[in-house]
Amino acid sequence: MAKARDKAIQDITDIEELEGIIKKCDICHVGMVDGNRPYVLAFNFGYEDQTIWLHMAQEGKKIDVLKRNNHVCVEFNADHKLFARHEKVACSWRWAYRSVQVHGRAVFVDDYEEKVKGLDIFMRNYSDREFKYSRPAVDNIRIIKIPVSSITGRSFEYYDE
Repeated sequence: MAKARDKAIQDITDIEELEGIIKKCDICHVGMVDGNRPYVLAFNFGYEDQTIWLHMAQEGKKIDVLKRNNHVCVEFNADHKLFARHEKVACSWRWAYRSVQVHGRAVFVDDYEEKVKGLDIFMRNYSDREFKYSRPAVDNIRIIKIPVSSITGRSFEYYDE
């Protein structure tokens, strides 16, 4: 007999709500496949039009891993609230949160103008300013975009408010 699902877990299916959670986040966690082992790193990011944008150095383990297998899973979480159902019972302490999980394939961006577009989207996640970029700086970084192939969300310990 299957165990009943915890009533505290609620699926989120509305794309506007899912994107709202993403926009609250400062970092995301990107899961990659390194041979037969998972490899997860935290990243700053940009998000627009169901595409995640990342920037990084031109070389490194993550680049090598993504060149071998570009399948990724990206996780975002926000709205954290620590609470206890019973103050003196340790196992009743919990975190309420909302999370989003995205699956897609990492795409290396080589075109200069598209790299600048990605940087603009990335920077809008952290600042209202407009930025200019020097050609050597843009040429010296790696931009990766991840078009969303699937997106799911959950809330834990949040109820219709």
